[in-house]
Amino acid sequence: MTQINATMVRDLRERTGVGMMDCKKALMAANGDMDAAIEALRVAGEAKAVKKGDRVAAEGLISVAISSDQRTAVIAEINCETDFVAREERFKDFCKNVANTALNKQSESIAGDLEADRLALVAQIGENINIRRIKMLTAEDDGLIQAYMHGADGEFSRIGAVVAVSPADAEVARDVAMHVAAMKPEYLNEADIPSEVLAKEKEILLAQAEASDSKKPPEIMEKIISGRINKFIQEMTLTGQAFVKDPDQTVGKMLQAKKVNVTSYVRFEVGQGIEKKADDFVNEVMSQVKG
Repeated sequence: MTQINATMVRDLRERTGVGMMDCKKALMAANGDMDAAIEALRVAGEAKAVKKGDRVAAEGLISVAISSDQRTAVIAEINCETDFVAREERFKDFCKNVANTALNKQSESIAGDLEADRLALVAQIGENINIRRIKMLTAEDDGLIQAYMHGADGEFSRIGAVVAVSPADAEVARDVAMHVAAMKPEYLNEADIPSEVLAKEKEILLAQAEASDSKKPPEIMEKIISGRINKFIQEMTLTGQAFVKDPDQTVGKMLQAKKVNVTSYVRFEVGQGIEKKADDFVNEVMSQVKG
């Protein structure tokens, strides 16, 4: 029987990130064989990962990868359960790998390629981790892509935006990416707003106007509703919004002056749309206490 010493346990912990006692048990079961112990921990970790799959992962990071010619970019959201893990270097490395893998494979569907890495990380860190969404942008032949990571710590952030412009203008693209991150436009321009969205908004505005301005003549009511619809369009569209760096002009006017077009953009914010119950953690602790 091989003697298991503290150095062996420490080395296994450093290589796997698993707790000291679990490392010692794995080494004892493997009779000191480091590779066998690692394999056993990964197998056990994968079993643990399945159990963690239903836990809410609403924290995490946004990661961006851009090709060397700046014409293709990937933006990805990877989720974990706590902001503590989101600051963990192993989690950051995984996020970077997700974006780079998607860029290298030119695909938004790469979760299967990284499933083994994801499960291993879940086993090491002890939290549910998900690749939530990946989006790829491609610039036109004469264009380029720039990214903006809001409040970024190096390459990662909770809010990220990527913008493709034509013709190439790195400064304009970055300024627009910063605007997108800050102002959250839902559509590029008026033409991109679905007709059913506009119809619904008109219906709501008409009901509001009838409730508050019912005594006004029909032609006045029409002008009121038209004005409110125009305001709605401006607030919802990138080109209609007041430019964050110069609120006296819209993004559309700025782009026109620079003779640059935005061809596409994506904005990701960590946890956007995920329902996270406040009592999840309390219930989990209580269930463990009760056994």
